Parts: sequence; C-alpha cells; structure tokens
Amino acid sequence: MTASSATRVFVLSLVSIPVTYLFNFLSTNSSPYTILIIALLVLISIAIMAFLLVKKKPPKDPLFYVYAVFAFTGVVNLIVGLEQDGLIDGFMTLYLKEGEPYLSTGHGHMICYWDGSAHYLMYLLMVAAIAWEQSYRTIGLYWVGSILMSTIVFLSGNLVGKYGTKLGPVSLLIIPYLVLPMWAVRQIYNQPLENESAHKVALDCPIKICRQYLRLQEPYLRDPAAYPKIQMLVYMFYSVPFCIVTLHGLLVPGCSWLPDLVLLHAGGLAQAQFSHIGASLHSRTPYTYRVPEEAQLVFLIINGLYGILPQLLAYRCVNNPEFFLKRKEDPKTK
Repeated sequence: MTASSATRVFVLSLVSIPVTYLFNFLSTNSSPYTILIIALLVLISIAIMAFLLVKKKPPKDPLFYVYAVFAFTGVVNLIVGLEQDGLIDGFMTLYLKEGEPYLSTGHGHMICYWDGSAHYLMYLLMVAAIAWEQSYRTIGLYWVGSILMSTIVFLSGNLVGKYGTKLGPVSLLIIPYLVLPMWAVRQIYNQPLENESAHKVALDCPIKICRQYLRLQEPYLRDPAAYPKIQMLVYMFYSVPFCIVTLHGLLVPGCSWLPDLVLLHAGGLAQAQFSHIGASLHSRTPYTYRVPEEAQLVFLIINGLYGILPQLLAYRCVNNPEFFLKRKEDPKTK
C-alpha cells in the first residue's frame, strides 16, 4: 500500500456529503425500516468501495476497511451536528425525524461533533499508519477507549431516558460501534510497542452538599434524557477502578500494563467530558438543566481538569515509559 490509499479513504469519506443530501431528497415519507435498509446498503457499498480502492495491493490489517467506513460515518455525524445547529439544511432532516430523534439532544449534538472531528482525525491517522505499514497502537487504544465510552453512555441513555419510547429499527445501527471496537482492541493490543526501550455519584444523593451542587452547579445531571446520569455511572464503574489501579502502577515500578490502560481511559474521558461539558451548556438542553451562568466558571474548571488530567498522564506514560517496563534480572554468574 502507499500513502495514496489513505488519501482515497479521505476522498471516500467526503462522498457522504452528496449521499446524505440525495438520501434526504429521495426518502420523503419513508418508514423507519426503509431508512434502516437504505442506511445499511450505503454502509455496505462504502465497505465495497474501500475494498475496490485498494484491490491491487490490499492492506495487511483488516481494520483498514472498518476505519474507512467509520470515517464515512464520521463525516455524516458532523453533517448531523451542523444541520441541528442550523448551519446547513436539507441533508439529514428526514433521518433525524424518523430514524434517530435522540440525536437532537445536547448530548447527541456533542457526540456527533466529537465523532466528526476527533474520531475522524483518528481514523485518517490510523489508515495512514496502515498504508505505511506502521504501528498505530497508541492512537488505536485511545480511539477504542473513546468510542466505547461514547457508545455505552449513548446507548444506555437512549434505553432508559425519555427517548426510550422512540427507539426504532434505525437504532440498530449503533451495534457496529459497540462490536467492532471490541474486536479491534485485540488486533491493536497485539501490535508491537512503539517504544520497547527503556467519586460520589450524583443520582439524587440525599446529602446536602450533593443536592446543593446539583441545584447550583450542574443541574444537567438531572436531565431526563438520562445521558448525564449514565455518564456518572460509567465514571463510577470505569474511572474509579482505574484510579485505584493507577495509584498502584505509579508507585510500583514495572507495571507494563499501565500505559495501555491509561490510553484507553484518556480516550474515554476526552470523549465523555467533551460531550458532557458541551451538552451542559448547549441550547438544545432545556434551560432548567443547563449550567447557570454564574456557575459556569467553577463548572468549567472542575470538569476541564477532570478531562485534562488523564491526557497529561497518558502523555507522561507514552513519552517516558521506562518506569513501567519490567526489569530484566541479570543472568547469574557461576
């Protein structure tokens, strides 16, 4: 493969612009099942096109095709976000109305923007790495943490939130975002290391200080859309255990598993805090659940630090891995 393969994937992802416009124009009065079938056919067609683009010299890594299709859907999600904010029109109107109306929430907006920017950049970088036959282990683990965090919170919020009654057949399109990253993490983890050298959960807590924080700082945590509550639960089961094992890994030299875990956590936290902060302030979130103007500075500092610190730890682990390498015992001399 050559670098042109990555360029072809980039161009292929831009095909989503005319495809979404044409889909919206031709699918008037279509049923949710029709929308699902058309969407599946489009995704299959993109996978086939990606295969044909590199048929003469196919990639050794099958994840190339996964990233090619996800890059296409990343641009689609960016289009969703832009249309919902009124910056463009006529691309995804029908899909949002009949397919996935929960994307109209503040949280839905933010995950669309994250997928269409951060994830999209990761897809292009990973495709380029595959084209050059280089390892992308670091960014790959970061992406897995981010995409799984996004999918788990989004799926759970859709099921238990106020949009639970509006789930339809199109909701099945989220399954690849859950299954494929789980398969990908094994492929990515088995790649060689690039450098082999050297909380309390806010679920209507009766404690006074928690109630005051919910009322004055983050009323968004009570949004009936349920995404913020699910996010806090994921933090409890995802971040709290991570912090515990991280303390051990930072105190005891030779914990070679920690850098990989840190990358997964940093990717997840970056996506989660981007969506949480953005949705807390977004106009699509009902006014009573938005962060009050007088509390925005404190809110941004607290949540900003919570999102930034894992990135700094990941940077430390990736750029100075010697502390985490297992020490090789000197051979015994007779």
